[in-house]
Amino acid sequence: MAYTDIDDPTAYFQTALYTGNGGTISVVNDGNSDLQPDLLWFKCRSNATDHSLQDSVRGASLALQSNSTSADADVGSSQITAFNSDGFSLSSGGDVNTNTRTYCCWQWKAGTSFTNDASSTGIGSIDSAGSVNTDAGFSIMTYTGTGSNATFAHGLSAVPKMAIFKDRSSTGYWMTYHQAVGNGANLVLNATDAKSDSAVWWNSTSPTSSVFSIGTSNNINVSGRNYVGYLFADVKGYSKFGSYVGNGNVSGSYIHLGFKPAWVMVKKTSGTGNWMIIDNKRSASGGFNVLGERLKANGSDAGSTADYQDHLSNGFKIRTTASSWNDSGGTYIYMAFAENPFVTSGGVPATAR
Repeated sequence: MAYTDIDDPTAYFQTALYTGNGGTISVVNDGNSDLQPDLLWFKCRSNATDHSLQDSVRGASLALQSNSTSADADVGSSQITAFNSDGFSLSSGGDVNTNTRTYCCWQWKAGTSFTNDASSTGIGSIDSAGSVNTDAGFSIMTYTGTGSNATFAHGLSAVPKMAIFKDRSSTGYWMTYHQAVGNGANLVLNATDAKSDSAVWWNSTSPTSSVFSIGTSNNINVSGRNYVGYLFADVKGYSKFGSYVGNGNVSGSYIHLGFKPAWVMVKKTSGTGNWMIIDNKRSASGGFNVLGERLKANGSDAGSTADYQDHLSNGFKIRTTASSWNDSGGTYIYMAFAENPFVTSGGVPATAR
């Protein structure tokens, strides 16, 4: 029995920690494999500042903030100066490199250029372009809105289980699809809102292995506006997108992933709650369970340390009664990426912290 499709998750996802110097700096990844990232998601840990998301498709000069409705901000060369073969280089931009402040950067690899002319291929109803990694189940796609229900090719050759979209041309919410809430509901990455039911998000149509469906919401499909989407598929032993029900106890729910997680984001869908992020690098416990220092995708807050999760060899366990993680009977979605598969294809097992 194969436990994983990816033996080395560090080839596709890594968290980097660094301290800003206010000048120039190159951050080198420390995983088993070199990782040239295509999506960089920055957050200052020590101070309250905006998140900054930059990718190789939109280009290093453009930044979005997951905690804001703002359109693409042209930061020029003040932040990222290079996507390197083993990390990235930075200039003196305050959101990513203020002197003495501590930062984390979550990185995903796409890497293969993708374009689809819908009228020529017959796939989708509108054109799309970007970068894709079918092995890791991740694509960065851009498209132009039409104002009418539409579909576009995503390049994954697998069904997306989660997708996050942002209007690049204008202010607007971060629209988020998750398979656990279905094609009739939406979540907003930059807000604490519970799931919202409407056909205007995804045209009440589930994605397929070739196309993603969008509705007529102003936040996802205004005629002539430019959009970016980050789309993710399940990959055995590397990524998973599911849900759980809270029990309200400090010994909370156990969520089976089939891998030891490197990064987990959780959101309550049955009521309001923050988008909570834990990773395997930030922890007051020195990397051992229980892991703390959560950051909020929807908030500018600095890192806040408490006991939130155990990261186990095959999943994670909630270790708090806080509402954003574990209300009794509350429903939650999660997005998770691996540090190690539970067992590699060569039979090597992972261990808990």
